[in-house]
Amino acid sequence: MSEDGASRLSRPVGDDDHQHGPADAPVTLVEYGDYECPYCGAAHPIVQAIQKEMGDRLRFVFRNFPLTQIHPHAAGAAEAAEAAGDQNAFWPYHDHLFEHQYALSPRDLAGYAGEFNLDAARFERALESHEFEERVRADFMSGVRSGVNGTPTFFINGVRHDDSYDYEVLLAALNEAKS
Repeated sequence: MSEDGASRLSRPVGDDDHQHGPADAPVTLVEYGDYECPYCGAAHPIVQAIQKEMGDRLRFVFRNFPLTQIHPHAAGAAEAAEAAGDQNAFWPYHDHLFEHQYALSPRDLAGYAGEFNLDAARFERALESHEFEERVRADFMSGVRSGVNGTPTFFINGVRHDDSYDYEVLLAALNEAKS
């Protein structure tokens, strides 16, 4: 918590984060999300529209926050996104998961790898061995330390956005943060 009572990111954005947009953008939007969460699914096209609207004035960062108690496929989907990222396909795979969030079984996740020309054997080995489980856990724990208790949770320039993520509200908050 900051002096003004707002929650702040406990872990600053770093090179190991999945980032879309320039590192020197005046505004950074961090989302803690869950691929199986219907609210995250609803927020996904809003974030994409805002990215398009703001262009190079916005850096978007996604961190995994799988709510495994209520979303049994969320952790596997997060690990799959990380495995895709290991083959330079994080963002297209990420988008695809949100666009198909009701089909996140292990078989579905493996099938999606083929759609992005990933090395299927390498991808499946990563999932079977839980190669990226610790990476997902690290994102999750950074969210817990930052006060995240549900998804999606957004931070604008390191400060938690506690208002709606409707397009107009979120865009206004981002524009206010850059000024």
